[in-house]
Amino acid sequence: MALQHESDQYFATPEQMRRYKSAQTIRTILIYAFLGLLGVFIIVPFVFMVITSFRDPDCYDWDTSNKIFNLIPQWWNSKYGRPNYTLDNYSTVFTYKSSSGNSINFGLYYANTLYVSIVSTAFTLVTSVLASFAFARCEFKGKNLLFAILLATMMIPGEMMVITNFQSVKSLAWENTFASLIFVTGVSVFYIFYLRQTFQQIPNELFLAAKVDGYGHFRYLWKVMVPVAMPTIVTIAILSLMGAWNAYVWPNLVASGTNPFTGTSMLLVSNGLMSLFQNTDTGLSHDTVRIAGSVVVTLPLFVFFLIFRKYIMRGVSRSGIKG
Repeated sequence: MALQHESDQYFATPEQMRRYKSAQTIRTILIYAFLGLLGVFIIVPFVFMVITSFRDPDCYDWDTSNKIFNLIPQWWNSKYGRPNYTLDNYSTVFTYKSSSGNSINFGLYYANTLYVSIVSTAFTLVTSVLASFAFARCEFKGKNLLFAILLATMMIPGEMMVITNFQSVKSLAWENTFASLIFVTGVSVFYIFYLRQTFQQIPNELFLAAKVDGYGHFRYLWKVMVPVAMPTIVTIAILSLMGAWNAYVWPNLVASGTNPFTGTSMLLVSNGLMSLFQNTDTGLSHDTVRIAGSVVVTLPLFVFFLIFRKYIMRGVSRSGIKG
């Protein structure tokens, strides 16, 4: 491209530069104002939930509308002569047991959810890594056709697979067991496609050089491809863990009873939270107790996401660039 002659170049006047800077400043202010307003709409309900979870249910007047949206802490209630804020709601969530035997054991629900989340995430990572490597590096007959069929299954709504999955679980006698919560949902076509895109970005010359050095497929996968694709793998682990933690429909369908081997409840935290909202016992009927249960379920996942969000962004950016 030929360079322009100096006399043909356009030079902005000081007035035009001032107008340009003013427009840029106004645009920046509007962008940040919009993002700030959006952040307020997202954060305020969460803040309201957390503050309300600490309020004494006997001191909190839910019939007074101006108090419902009062986010300013009022630490002492003159009417009842005691503090407005207490930890009793959380104590009720974890230790409540009625005379009729009804109980909300969030400690057990947490243990169930943690076990299912960790094991199902590990199983999902194994299947995703192996399948992605096969479709990215291995050559076998019908590979492209098989991958196209797998991608086509992503267009089938998950609700259509619930009945067949439930029949499979029932035929295997997996009802109210951890196997039904781990292995049935342990293969994700999306994660396979997502990781395959990252594996394809790794130069094929590395694979050929590794073969010359005597590396087998599994050794090359473990020593080369997994470390290079670690941001994407961490992203899959985080998303899988979050999905297992938030699961409700499938656990409620196949694991809403007691484990036949241990005799303990198979409820996860999401199902336990719903049972808390449906419980009519006097000790659990307060809305502040139910909101405390919501915080118990939501807060760990929220903190986990804040800690590992950079890995999600890194994995997304890496998988979205071809090169």
